[in-house]
Amino acid sequence: MKDIMKTFPGVKALDNAQLTLYEGEVLGLLGENGAGKSTLMNVLGGIYRPDSGEIRIDGQDARIDNVVAAQNLGIAFIHQEIALVPYLSVAENIFLGRERMTAGMVDKNKMYREARQWLEMVGLDVNPATMVNSLSIGRQQMVEIAKACSLNMKLMIMDEPTSSLSEKEVELLFAMINRLKEKNIGIIYISHKLSEIFAITNRVCVMRDGGYVGTVITQESSQAELVQMMVGRELSSYYVRSFNEPGEVVLEARNINSGSRVIDCSFQVRKKEILGFYGLVGAGRSELIKAVMGLYPRDSGSVFLKGKDVSKLSTMKIQERGLALVPENRKLEGLILKNTIQFNISVSVLGKFIKKLRVNTKKEKAIVDKGIADLNIKTPSRDQTVSNLSGGNQQKVVLAKWLASNPDVLILDEPTRGVDVGAKAEIYSIMNNLAAGGMAIIMISSEMPEIINMCDRILIMSEGRIRGNLDRSEFEQQKILHYAVAEGIK
Repeated sequence: MKDIMKTFPGVKALDNAQLTLYEGEVLGLLGENGAGKSTLMNVLGGIYRPDSGEIRIDGQDARIDNVVAAQNLGIAFIHQEIALVPYLSVAENIFLGRERMTAGMVDKNKMYREARQWLEMVGLDVNPATMVNSLSIGRQQMVEIAKACSLNMKLMIMDEPTSSLSEKEVELLFAMINRLKEKNIGIIYISHKLSEIFAITNRVCVMRDGGYVGTVITQESSQAELVQMMVGRELSSYYVRSFNEPGEVVLEARNINSGSRVIDCSFQVRKKEILGFYGLVGAGRSELIKAVMGLYPRDSGSVFLKGKDVSKLSTMKIQERGLALVPENRKLEGLILKNTIQFNISVSVLGKFIKKLRVNTKKEKAIVDKGIADLNIKTPSRDQTVSNLSGGNQQKVVLAKWLASNPDVLILDEPTRGVDVGAKAEIYSIMNNLAAGGMAIIMISSEMPEIINMCDRILIMSEGRIRGNLDRSEFEQQKILHYAVAEGIK
């Protein structure tokens, strides 16, 4: 790809971007959110048409006007969000739209036989007749890759492929990637996790502000060099935390039970404290928080906010009392993507500028502008559609939305997932300032360094139970993992 240009209304997304991929290599694609990585890949995948530029595949000029044209050229795109039909079988998903027919009828046995070949190729041991919705996220992703292989691909784009995977599933994914390399398939691997970039890639291409910065051989580079290429400066203060003496208890949960995912869980969080929740995938962290918020039904247990029992209140009433949740899936649960920044930030505080059906638009805009300024949201205006923002700026909009309600307790579920290193540092700084100002913060995270560097205490969950409660002096990776894999102990 050479001199690729792409402009959206008010935004130059790609500015003479370029990229070279060789057969049988894994090329890491790095850059901050908004650097143009996804746009460049959407051009290659046929989702966007470039304004100008050149794409050559196997030395030949390639015109990619749509997704089908990209597939016909052997290009497969594995998106961050799983794109399978949950209530169809594995085989039906692999051959969706290309069903194997015999005598004018769908031949499921033939589909199962062919599907097994592709499943074996990616190392997935699963019955082709299995319904996709019964598989883990990691296995669903491997079904998508098997589907791509069945299309005779020669180039695969993987966008944040490990964002929802367990450590074991990541190992299986990397083994599968190595098998694809052996078959001379080229892979473009987009990730914000630098440890993965060094573990799986041969070279790394770095983008910034829609343009090309440079390409390095992975093993001849370093994390510091890649970060500097991405952000254009050294990022000396990555984790930002000034630890404070915690104040009084703001939120207390007592003996919370919710189905089989949350079992007899109790905890407290205090003013000026960042309380971390750590656990492996399926440990029950998000389920516990949603049960506390009233989003999941509680079988038993009590919730106290600022000393008052709020167990019987609705989620909306709990939020009005000072408890706010920034959810894990910002696109599905945190934002209305097709609406504006102004709408998304102000929708949580309608009572602040609507009185007796009269809308104080001046006050609404002031609330929104404060959120944009305080969180350094990069946007041409408050009227920008949220779907046009980078992932990091989308996350800041969700934060601004709930900070506008002036909560006493802010719950952040995987706040830096899919966010680049520069935006991560900004989010850490925001968290630190909020805690220093007296707010109580709960952070759910699967990233061990983040948990260790940002939290005053860590609660570790496994199988729906809180297994460990560690103070800062006790933070050790081995000890945290010991509790995270604990089974069968109460």
